[in-house]
Amino acid sequence: MADPAQDDVFVDDITLPAADGYPLAATLFLPRGAKRNAVLINSATAVHRKLYRGFAGYLAKRGCAVLTYDYRGTGDSRQKSLTGYNQPKSLVGFKASMSDWAAQDITAAVAWMRQRYHGMPFAYVGHSFGGQVLGLLPNNTEISRALLIAAQAGYWKLMTAPERYRVYALLNFIGLPLTRALGYMPGKAGLGMDLPKDAFLQWVSWVMSPRYLFDSKLEALQNFPNYKGALRALCLSDDPWATRPAVELLCAGFTSISPEIITVTPADTGVISIGHMGFFRAEHRDTLWRGAAEWIQAGE
Repeated sequence: MADPAQDDVFVDDITLPAADGYPLAATLFLPRGAKRNAVLINSATAVHRKLYRGFAGYLAKRGCAVLTYDYRGTGDSRQKSLTGYNQPKSLVGFKASMSDWAAQDITAAVAWMRQRYHGMPFAYVGHSFGGQVLGLLPNNTEISRALLIAAQAGYWKLMTAPERYRVYALLNFIGLPLTRALGYMPGKAGLGMDLPKDAFLQWVSWVMSPRYLFDSKLEALQNFPNYKGALRALCLSDDPWATRPAVELLCAGFTSISPEIITVTPADTGVISIGHMGFFRAEHRDTLWRGAAEWIQAGE
């Protein structure tokens, strides 16, 4: 299904089955010419996959088969209501934690891409949370190159002031009471998208822990040393969330490799700001996007 907004790229909205069969909304971007690389883009917390559409199309134009998708309970992977036209179903009672996203959704997306494009170099792009959970995946050994963008061990004290205090207040004084009262975290409270209760509560527990998810008792933490591919982590200097110490703490979990951490300033790309989300703005097509694509495709 062609998208006129994406020259030389096929764009197809599909349904991707999670490991337990839950249907995930996904979009596949394919070049009209030969495919040389497979790329999976993994979203940040409470961020719709449409944020990555421009970057995914850019990679597809360069010969990559690219998949974006929404985690269960978010975006278009949220169940629909039985009443009303195309209205999302309430998240009250919906069971999904962040570790479920890793074990059921992301793991399945990796397996789907590896099976479908088994003869190609396979790259993993993780934005924020999408990069944090690379080490939790039982099949991260299938990935040859991983590009982490603004991905960090998100302990609140590693954020810059005054953002750290805003986050602390949002999560503890607004988010927790609302989530416990409503049965889910409403996006209108300051996160962007509604989040399932368990996902939000787990996220808060990580943000309040000095070593973030490394302080949890997840069995999946044992998968961090299994990743032995190339890893490049981009740290945006004006990102108040994924600061250099926070990025370094996350990368320290990959004990079998020596991750490459690169700090990028707005001046490097001729812009005023980049921040936590800005990498995916189209203005970075000839700078950040090109550099990312060249690194991803260097593994051919």
